[in-house]
Amino acid sequence: MRIIWAGLGIISVILGMIGVVLPLLPTVPFMLLAAFCFARSSERLHSWLLTHPRFGPAIVDWQERGAINARVKRISTVTIAGVFLLSLIMGLRPLILMIQGGVLICVLLFIWTRPDY
Repeated sequence: MRIIWAGLGIISVILGMIGVVLPLLPTVPFMLLAAFCFARSSERLHSWLLTHPRFGPAIVDWQERGAINARVKRISTVTIAGVFLLSLIMGLRPLILMIQGGVLICVLLFIWTRPDY
C-alpha cells in the first residue's frame, strides 16, 4: 500500500509542477494531496515536500492553521474572474455559464473564508 501512496504522491507533485507554468492547472491542491500521500508512504518524501522553499510554507500553513496567504487569495480571485470572463467572451451557452459561475462562486467562498497568514 505504501507504494501506491508514494506513486499517487509523485503523480501529484508532477501535476503540481506542471501547474506552476499552466495557469489553469492549480498547483497548491496537488501539493497538498502529495503531502497527504507522502505522509502515508515515505517520511523522507514528506519531509522534502514540507521543507521545499517554494511549496513547503503553503503546505505547512494549511496543515497547521487551514490558512491561505492573502496574496494567493487575490491572485486566485483575479484568475477565477478572468476564466469566467473568457467564458463570457467565448459565448458559452447560458446553462454552462450558470454551472461554471456557481462552482466558481463556491470556490471563492471557500478561499475567502480561510484564515490569512
